[in-house]
Amino acid sequence: MQDNKNKQVSMLQYDRTDVTISAIETKYHGFFKMNEYHLSHKLFSGDQSKSFTREVFERGDAVVVMLYDPKKDALLLLEQFRPGVLRTNETPWMLEFVAGMFDDNESAIDVAIREAKEEANIELKPESIKPIMKYLSSPGGTSECIYLYWATFDSSKVSPGSVYGLANENEDIMLHVVSRNDALALLTNGKISNAATVIGLQWLAINYQNL
Repeated sequence: MQDNKNKQVSMLQYDRTDVTISAIETKYHGFFKMNEYHLSHKLFSGDQSKSFTREVFERGDAVVVMLYDPKKDALLLLEQFRPGVLRTNETPWMLEFVAGMFDDNESAIDVAIREAKEEANIELKPESIKPIMKYLSSPGGTSECIYLYWATFDSSKVSPGSVYGLANENEDIMLHVVSRNDALALLTNGKISNAATVIGLQWLAINYQNL
């Protein structure tokens, strides 16, 4: 066997053109959609893989906005029910940031502004919304991409315990204003466990002194 210990290996040398999709079949289409892909792709050996199928949860893309008050070093957390937690023994009420799915012909900034108003009664200006990153939430099984932003807000104008959300979407959202240190303590103690909020808080822990 060749010794590759010190060999430099190219990363991410393949792209979308190295995948062949022969068919896409929709297996379910309700509130969300499930597609079955028939595909093959180039192998690291240079050969082509056999054709195989993969189901992909076509959830759509979402925007998440971390609202941070740098003057008071405080964050807005939203508490709401999430059915995806029901199979665990954890409480299905989660602490999260403002978030929502794209509607037709909306930009990510449009979504951020709309959701901040619907979920927290906070009016954001486009220039106050700054990007953190975008990431794929679970690319082994879903196509969802998360656009994560942060924006400043005046925490003194928020009444903790206020409840917002759209009744026609069965939203029941309670607002909490917490210090950055308390938010990080919640994260450390396992009280915050959804990916976007975890990533946002870890980013804030590194960058808050520059905001």
